[in-house]
Amino acid sequence: MRILLSNDDGVHSPGLVALYEGLQGLGKLEVVAPDRDHSGASNSLTLSRPLTVEKHPNGFQSVDGTPTDCVHLAVNGLFNSPFDRVVSGINTHANLGDDIIYSGTVAAATEGRHLGLPAIAVSLVNEGRFHYETAAQVVRCLLENPHALTLGPRSILNVNVPDVPWEELAGFCITRLGHRERAEGVVPVTCPRGKKRYWIGAAGRGGDAGPGTDFYAISQKCVSITPVHTDMTRHAALPELKSWLEGLDGVEVVDQ
Repeated sequence: MRILLSNDDGVHSPGLVALYEGLQGLGKLEVVAPDRDHSGASNSLTLSRPLTVEKHPNGFQSVDGTPTDCVHLAVNGLFNSPFDRVVSGINTHANLGDDIIYSGTVAAATEGRHLGLPAIAVSLVNEGRFHYETAAQVVRCLLENPHALTLGPRSILNVNVPDVPWEELAGFCITRLGHRERAEGVVPVTCPRGKKRYWIGAAGRGGDAGPGTDFYAISQKCVSITPVHTDMTRHAALPELKSWLEGLDGVEVVDQ
């Protein structure tokens, strides 16, 4: 098995190193990650310039681009042999609920899936103890499952792991994405030259965080495993949208 590892925290991230070390022996591991922190990059691709790839003494390769760039390059040209799957992480912080819209960690996994590979995004719900080895062991458990998992097209697993030792985990939970409350306001600051600047405010707390959600699983010290489908069409709204359009004068709604 050939596994591509990537992330959004950068090639020197301790979470990426822990993932690489924790998956030793499962197959051939290759690491292609951003050369710096690209948290919040989402699914952006760099199309305005060529990308530079650098190989490091430990064998990891870095790209001066986004997480999506890294997976795209790795799968589509950097290696002669194909990969069997993509694992993105271990992210230093949670990717729960609405976080996945912005997450470069999840984006690296979805790019792998768009290119035809099963993919997992894994994040540590960091509380300052940095139990990356627990998250790495969770991923190893999933990859060692002898039974094949078919999620369907454009689907990945989004995994969040409590920041506790392995023996303190309460179990694995299959979850849905919760939702956060509105984010906190921007934080104005003044730079040394006297100009006003703004920090993006902290993410909101879990607004939809009850039983069944990824937020709730983490609060119970369970690993949260959510199947994520990147088809963003709101299928349930199609009939109502059709009726609404049919109410417009001079407009013909054509069924396909």
